[in-house]
Amino acid sequence: MAHPPTIRLAMAQLDVVVGDLERNARKIVEWIGRAAGEGADVVAFPELALTGYPPEDLLLKPGFIDANLDALREIARAAAGITAIVGFVNRADDIYNAAAVLRDGRMAGAHHKVYLPNYGVFDEFRYFQAGRTSTLLDCGGARIGLSICEDIWYPDGPVLEQAMGQGAAVVLNVSSSPFHAGKRQWKERMLRTRAADNAAIVAYVNLVGGQDELVFDGHSMIFDPAGDLMVRGRQFEEELIVADLDLDAVFRSRLREPRRRQGAGADSAAVISLPAPRPDRAPLEVRDLAEPLDEESEIYRALVLGARDYVRKNRFGKVVIGLSGGIDSALTAVIAVDALGEGNVVGVLMPSGHSSEGSIADSRALGRNLGIELLEIPISDLMHAYDGALAPAFEGRPVDVAEENIQARIRGNLVMALSNKFGWLVFSTGNKSEMSVGYCTLYGDMAGGFAVIKDVTKTLVYRLARHCNRVAGRERIPREILVKEPSAELRPDQKDSDSLPEYADLDPILLAYVEEDRGVDELIGMGFDAETVRRVVRMVDASEYKRRQAAPGVKITPRAFGRDRRMPITNGYGR
Repeated sequence: MAHPPTIRLAMAQLDVVVGDLERNARKIVEWIGRAAGEGADVVAFPELALTGYPPEDLLLKPGFIDANLDALREIARAAAGITAIVGFVNRADDIYNAAAVLRDGRMAGAHHKVYLPNYGVFDEFRYFQAGRTSTLLDCGGARIGLSICEDIWYPDGPVLEQAMGQGAAVVLNVSSSPFHAGKRQWKERMLRTRAADNAAIVAYVNLVGGQDELVFDGHSMIFDPAGDLMVRGRQFEEELIVADLDLDAVFRSRLREPRRRQGAGADSAAVISLPAPRPDRAPLEVRDLAEPLDEESEIYRALVLGARDYVRKNRFGKVVIGLSGGIDSALTAVIAVDALGEGNVVGVLMPSGHSSEGSIADSRALGRNLGIELLEIPISDLMHAYDGALAPAFEGRPVDVAEENIQARIRGNLVMALSNKFGWLVFSTGNKSEMSVGYCTLYGDMAGGFAVIKDVTKTLVYRLARHCNRVAGRERIPREILVKEPSAELRPDQKDSDSLPEYADLDPILLAYVEEDRGVDELIGMGFDAETVRRVVRMVDASEYKRRQAAPGVKITPRAFGRDRRMPITNGYGR
């Protein structure tokens, strides 16, 4: 059977809400209509677009599974004259991470995800049965291999079978692949390799948006049979990407590719027959490739999107941030303004007797630069009240970290009181370096509903702060904040370096120990000071109980605390 020369594919990289089946279904129906308006033959939505990703233990509720199937039937009614590929949860002998093939009011078939990831942030063995069948769409002789996220990461998986064994000219992968810094380049190389190795067009559509700690960056792509990039979607934005796929180009490339003939196998896939592509349309103009973001820009955009979606999807209106005059609270405030608008961010100054005039002035300057509302609540009288109340119990003991932490806990109480009174969400401001070594106060500076920069090291905080000013072309974050020595200001003349190694020395050790799991001897062998390494490792290991009680925050590294790194609190190893 002769195949049509082209097929028009639309890819809808959407931001959906986990569990909000009705809202997600309405959005999918709307975007099916947009794709139909562009003359698309097929429109593809991300993995589990209907339920949101990851739905976690919602999948243990039978009523949720049934409701998702009911919503899918409603979506099918909108797929008139167009084929829609929609991620959902299918129920048969078990439940499956599935992609429905919807056409003319019904589900023509479905693909079940074959490879279920169970590492890092993924926990799909907990919920799903693995699929066992390769799935093909036959559109009037044009074959499209359908796969879901992890299926395409394996070179000898469903993609090889579909392209080499069953003659699929196009491999369509629907995905919900979370962002972390550096993953974009890695993913592009993988998809480029799949296209070239299989002499097929590879089309990849990815979710966009924030879900608890995770952020999805969109960045949908299409590669031609030579592995050259044809289409790249924008990062961190919803977008409908429409492209005409040249099937004749695939045929010509395969005539010159003998390896494919050697790899051909039996045609044993589930084949879903669909109408041929429409012949009566003008070709699309070739679209420009969306420019990829540099490292600082993509990390910053991830933090903004993660903060925005956490606030809005959890139905908060405003956020409140304790401003210390330091770099961490300043960066958190800028992210909040870019995520929510200046009218939805409140900064609180809570000076004590140890707060320098410079820090107070710097916080006020930051508030003016950002145009946010500022509240000022001095805490000296509250500190004296605590000191008086505790004096009998503390009698005969020197002033130490206990008194210092009271200040932080007073501030935590105040921001939480504002949260309770006005319904504002508290953004805590601790960074990954501090969280790693426990340089933070439980129920104090750790108090809050969302920890925006908890996966951002101190040295990266400075880079991102300078990036914000550079992009704005002005000092959103005052220069005085950028150049001052970091201090918690909980005692006279306190500096972070009194308790910690310099951040330029600390952060590389944390990267190697926390994210790469290198041991003490290995770290010393890498050239780090032996005593510093042992000290840092002790602090990291002893602070697990604090991190378990921290608010969720945006994941931007390959190994974030919480979902990625799961260490036991009670742990005798290495002690």
